[in-house]
Amino acid sequence: MSELHASLRDLTVTYAAEQGTHLALDGLDLDILKGERLAVIGESGSGKSTLALALGGLLPPETHIEGSIGWPGFAAQPRPGRDIGFVFQDAGASLNPVIPIGRQIAEIARLHLGMSRREARERARALLARVRIPDPDTALAAFPHQLSGGQRQRVAIAAAIAAKPSLLIADEATSALDTIVQAEIVALLDELVRAEGMTLIFITHDIALASGFADRIVVLRDARLVETGPTAALLGAPKQAYTAKLLASHIGLDTPPLIAGEPA
Repeated sequence: MSELHASLRDLTVTYAAEQGTHLALDGLDLDILKGERLAVIGESGSGKSTLALALGGLLPPETHIEGSIGWPGFAAQPRPGRDIGFVFQDAGASLNPVIPIGRQIAEIARLHLGMSRREARERARALLARVRIPDPDTALAAFPHQLSGGQRQRVAIAAAIAAKPSLLIADEATSALDTIVQAEIVALLDELVRAEGMTLIFITHDIALASGFADRIVVLRDARLVETGPTAALLGAPKQAYTAKLLASHIGLDTPPLIAGEPA
């Protein structure tokens, strides 16, 4: 039996709103396994980003939370930045525009891993090379605005794994990129989590994108979990009409069939 990384039970998240409250997650039960690549799929407002923020400990302080998140995969409560890495949709907003990218990555390594300045700078250079930033030695001194959108997202990934987390959450990390760069970033994330044995939670509205690499898919709708299962089984024989509808919405003349047995 696979080892649990996290266990969510009856997780309910409610935001304060101008007119009453907004229910963002409603009684969610979900187990996350160590080392798996879990895709969380849903339309806007389904609760998938709230799930990511709840796992990362990043919900606003005024948020009302019921239920529980257990962490059997950790000896103590996991720390954001150290035990849990986070890659957001807008890399430009998550990077400081006035600090060189090498320093931003190095500071994470120094803070969480206790490295010296020299060691942290070398780790930053190695990470930039690992996420395939051209000429990493020169890139250490570059500022975010000097990089393309795809390169900024690669830097954000490097920063997210700088402290060697065991859980990496990517929240719509590719949605602002063109399709070619999306595929490159997904391949990079897949390669990194496999090499490091990390658990990946990939939040996306694009079931076709996630289907190529996820071990398991979770489908959310209107704050509730609709269906979950191994990727091949869920794509081949969805149990819920909403899941089948999501799949059908991604079938096009230029898209390979996702549901087994459908004609090309």
